[in-house]
Amino acid sequence: CHHCKSRSASAPADTSKIHYEKFWLYRHCSSVQQRDQQAQKAGQLFSGLLAMNVVFLGSAFISSMIFNDVAITLADVWILLSILKVLCLFWIIYYLLGTSQQPHAVLYRDSHAGAIWIRGSVLLFGSCRILLNVFQIGYSTILIHCKSRVEIVFPSIGILFICTQAYFLWHHSKDCIQVQHNFTRCGLMLTIATNLLLWLLAVTNDTLHVEIESQLREVERRFAGSNETTSCTCPNTTICQVFQKGYILLYPFNTEYCLVCCSVLYVMWKNVGRRISHHHVPHTKPKFKLQGVVFGPLLGTTAVIVGACVFMMYQIQATSLAPSRQVFVIYYSYYIVLLPLMSVGAVIGTIIHALEKKELDTLKNPTRSLDVVLLMGAALGQIGMSYFSIVALVATDPRDLLKSLILSYSVLLIFQNITQNVFIIDGLHRRRTPPGKEEDTKEEQNREGYSQRRVSVLELGQEIRKASLSYIHTYSHLSWKRRVLREISFFLVLCNIILWIMPTFGAHPVFENGMERSFYGYSTWFVIVNFGLPLGVFYRMHSVGGLLEVYVTA
Repeated sequence: CHHCKSRSASAPADTSKIHYEKFWLYRHCSSVQQRDQQAQKAGQLFSGLLAMNVVFLGSAFISSMIFNDVAITLADVWILLSILKVLCLFWIIYYLLGTSQQPHAVLYRDSHAGAIWIRGSVLLFGSCRILLNVFQIGYSTILIHCKSRVEIVFPSIGILFICTQAYFLWHHSKDCIQVQHNFTRCGLMLTIATNLLLWLLAVTNDTLHVEIESQLREVERRFAGSNETTSCTCPNTTICQVFQKGYILLYPFNTEYCLVCCSVLYVMWKNVGRRISHHHVPHTKPKFKLQGVVFGPLLGTTAVIVGACVFMMYQIQATSLAPSRQVFVIYYSYYIVLLPLMSVGAVIGTIIHALEKKELDTLKNPTRSLDVVLLMGAALGQIGMSYFSIVALVATDPRDLLKSLILSYSVLLIFQNITQNVFIIDGLHRRRTPPGKEEDTKEEQNREGYSQRRVSVLELGQEIRKASLSYIHTYSHLSWKRRVLREISFFLVLCNIILWIMPTFGAHPVFENGMERSFYGYSTWFVIVNFGLPLGVFYRMHSVGGLLEVYVTA
């Protein structure tokens, strides 16, 4: 047809390096670009259906294990997940040695994808999960007389899967692959589905926690003079206790790692076949500079120091058999003071964004779109847990001091999540303010002059004074809107860091205070906490990345 020929004539002349997508459903008369777009949508649909079927199959296995553990056991679920891990390993190895090595396979790289902080999170959480699997292997080896061999094989395959996947994401998270589009999409979606099933299993599986509680009950029976014992109990040795404690301490990283990997893999899936034009590529990357902020670092550092003290005091007392009521009061009081400050800062920042006449960045950016979805989705973890706590506390007697604090904490946490999300999302869609050329020229001259001479002891004081004057000069020349935005962003970054550290490394009063657990029951509240807590930790970590982006672009 004439329309197809005209569209084909307008295509770029040099198509030898561009591998346009083809799909068997779209071979009728159409232009090359149109057929490419239709094939891309069909490939995304097909790979999405593949992942959906794998997730539904795995969810059916896990649900059957929960509701009918006689027909479907935990070992059956582990065998299914081991098969999926092996398939993912084969695909990742093929991608590393085959797909990515083909000529013109990676013509473009997404500069927004695979930020250093999220790739660092993959390595950090991956290392913790490897340790978790090592503890699980050691614990099962000690109890090999009553444990299945699958409990040793499954974490062993997991270690190999984690190492290979972490290497793959570290080196190839920015790839916009231009060959073998459909096979690459299916491989990425299979890996995403496997990580989602591992996350779902980690949320619902409380096997080791139940074993520990049964062992505690057996110790109580021994003190009571009963001779009844179970055959599968951890011997009274130090190494077994280390494996138990290490497994429980590192358990939250299990779910955290799966969520981070899913987010990176999803961006890679969206970038398959993507061709980035020159105006999408940033000429200069925004640099993180501390110049222009004073009060934000001071208030944020104060919040971090106080939070660290509260966290250490809580950990020391909560590790005892009967944690004191006072430590819960101090913990929740810290949150009740900090959360309103964070909410007020986010509201002020949103108002300043509304007052600014800065243009919105409307360019297509899969990474930013995913950031928005992850912020909204991860916030549901803390918001959901807060609503469950509110219902449990209001249904009982909320006039008690500790219950009143928990109720206030839950309400403030919901408000803080909402206001912070609005502030970050609004800031991510603002165009970056270009830095002043004079400031950059002065900084380059200072760096060159400093490298060309050796600073003596007498000159050191002069250099410090010049640096202070330069800092004050930069701070005074920033507009008040940019200054306030930077102060608020830096303050929220430090606050989110301490709120990420506290639940990540063992502070879980929402489970240990016993109030919601007594209302909903152990198993139900365990699932709620294991669903909401990793999402809450992921939300704090992801908020730090978003706030740093807002700080840089201010």
